[in-house]
Amino acid sequence: MRTETIKSMKTKIDQPNLSFNRFIKRAFDILASALGLLVLSPVFCLISIIIKRDSPGPVFYRGPRLGMGGKEFGILKFRTMREEAASYAGPRITAEDDSRITPFGKWLRDSKINELPQLWNVLIGEMSLVGPRPEDPSLIETWSPETRAEVLSVRPGVTSPASVLFRDEEKMLSSSKLMDTYLGDILPSKLRLDQLYIRHHSFLLDLDVLFWTFLVVVVPSLREHKPPEDTLFWGPISLLFRRYVNWFFIDTLTTLIAFGMAGVIWRLLVAPLDLGLGKAILVSFAYSVLFSSIAAIMGVQKISWSSASVGEAFVLIPPLAVASVAAFVINSWINFLHYDIILDATVLAFVGYILTRYRTRLFNAVLGRWVFMRQDSLLVRERVLIVGAGDTGQFVAWRLTHTHESSNYKVIGFVDDDMYRQGLRLNGFTVLGKRKDIADLVQKHDIGVIIFAIHNISASERMAILKTCRNTNAQVVTWPDTVGLIRAQLSKTNVASAEKPQPPQYPKGRLMTQWLDVLEADLSQGDFAQVMEDITAMRTALQDTTPKGRRME
Repeated sequence: MRTETIKSMKTKIDQPNLSFNRFIKRAFDILASALGLLVLSPVFCLISIIIKRDSPGPVFYRGPRLGMGGKEFGILKFRTMREEAASYAGPRITAEDDSRITPFGKWLRDSKINELPQLWNVLIGEMSLVGPRPEDPSLIETWSPETRAEVLSVRPGVTSPASVLFRDEEKMLSSSKLMDTYLGDILPSKLRLDQLYIRHHSFLLDLDVLFWTFLVVVVPSLREHKPPEDTLFWGPISLLFRRYVNWFFIDTLTTLIAFGMAGVIWRLLVAPLDLGLGKAILVSFAYSVLFSSIAAIMGVQKISWSSASVGEAFVLIPPLAVASVAAFVINSWINFLHYDIILDATVLAFVGYILTRYRTRLFNAVLGRWVFMRQDSLLVRERVLIVGAGDTGQFVAWRLTHTHESSNYKVIGFVDDDMYRQGLRLNGFTVLGKRKDIADLVQKHDIGVIIFAIHNISASERMAILKTCRNTNAQVVTWPDTVGLIRAQLSKTNVASAEKPQPPQYPKGRLMTQWLDVLEADLSQGDFAQVMEDITAMRTALQDTTPKGRRME
């Protein structure tokens, strides 16, 4: 199936398993809120007595808020304002100098204890522990429809990344310019943080937000500290679990398998061995603790193994060697295992560590060819023919096969006039023919898109090849000379001159006429990508002067 236009190449955001995340989040909310209400019930009773003595009125305040799906509910808080008509007639946003606040209510608001009754809202499902803070319905009317739909797609929270950064919000507001400051300066930033939370939500992110909330509320010395924004979304708990704990469990399992295999080899080739499952797990756990601890100190866990080079596997050797030496020393004291078993297990563990870290790449190498052959029957993709098998053409092929575009496009092969490349496979794709074969190849392979990726030919040759491409039924796209642009920028950074630069001598006469002809031809064909490339090349040529200001031919 051939499309008339090329689909825009937008990055696809990997969507997590939303149902599983929501289940974990809700289960944690129920457990934590129920436990919190039970443990804090004596504190609630004490605060209730003080509120009643501080000023007449109810203990709790229930204000209207909009929750998930735009459903209105009553948010529960300890009352901090005087129970009088002026308190309800005032603005929906509270400043630090608000006269409606009672003396004890000010302390409750500063310490955020007034928010604790919202654990009940969490327990009954109106709120979550972590989520965008719920706003008054009148304020939500000021949001754009897109923002309203996104923020109200999840349960509001007792705390959020915005709550951590804007915990001193009332100090930023004054009664004279209350709504202007809030709607103009504070609310846009809070909504941006809420949207980031929704888009990057995970259970570990919730734990990070709760961790930061606890620190900035409970630890007095940190109340004035604002953590960097990126640490809210990639905080210490996320870092610990995703970078260290995750690999610790994988390495423990790998070590257990390694010691089990070493024991089997010893039993089959040397002598019977009755270590037992309990002792094997204990040995594997101790060895993994040694390896993981040393690996963390040496920075091994900071490597992104999904994109690591083959040479980075050698960084596993130092922590493995130190762990092995420590295992030999400890074993000499307790005489737990034969030294040959430890040595065999070390070698097997090293192989296992490499396999687990490069598992994605190895899996792709084994099954990639089969998947490539079967993909045509699984996906409906646009067939692409690349004109030009040079650096730019090969970059295009890599781009269309190793990124998200691979689900929309299938590279059939190259076209190139180089006689030495005919029939060769470059990066997994064959050079199918020359420019004269383009029309036949388009018909034979049902090509939907032709990508022109040649930049080292004359303007007349370029026009001729593009004309051949446009005479087919395929959509023709000109790919910019990305490789050339990178080389040009690199060459500029490597050229340093201590002499005062001279103004360039602009081309005149025939050279300028040729340049204008090239631009006119490209514009007439609607080839705007090539126009920009030509302008870049001309600018580079104008700047490429000798110290005397004369062009170098």
